[in-house]
Amino acid sequence: MSLPWHLYIMALLYIMAGLNHFRIPGTYLKIIPPYLPNPKLLNLLSGAAEIILGLLLVLPNMTNYAAWGIIILLIAVFPANLFMFQNRKASFGIPKWILLLRLPLQIVLISWAYQYTFN
Repeated sequence: MSLPWHLYIMALLYIMAGLNHFRIPGTYLKIIPPYLPNPKLLNLLSGAAEIILGLLLVLPNMTNYAAWGIIILLIAVFPANLFMFQNRKASFGIPKWILLLRLPLQIVLISWAYQYTFN
């Protein structure tokens, strides 16, 4: 079975984002809300999850599971996106309006992943 080209793009985006958790951890550590325990571990786990789920997306028998995993991951990391919007230090100086627009992007990404849950 041939997979659609946009699935490979999605997989590549998650793999690259996951690798960045290891390449530039400070960026991700800065946006983890302080009420969450062990930010270093959370960063490593979320980065590893992105890499693994990205790889699994392109395995036809695993695409459905990987897509559900991505949906769960996107929901789990939403507090970091919200914290980035609310906290000046975590915002990296990005204009507030861009950070506000970024929040509904999670819905778009969830919708994109959802279309692959029907294998």
